[in-house]
Amino acid sequence: MKTEKPLARRQFLKTLATGTAAAGAAMAAAPVMAADAPVDTQSKSEGYRESEHVRRYYAAARGQ
Repeated sequence: MKTEKPLARRQFLKTLATGTAAAGAAMAAAPVMAADAPVDTQSKSEGYRESEHVRRYYAAARGQ
């Protein structure tokens, strides 16, 4: 009866390898789609501005 377990394990590994190969082939055969344009997450403002609270933070970080 001990011969049944290795055969079942071997069959499982064969099935796993076959499934992996089939999935890889399906991925390779899939058409390549163009990527969307990157989303601009930054606002359309002028960018970084050093305001008063930022100046106070920098002064505190320098120990002044």
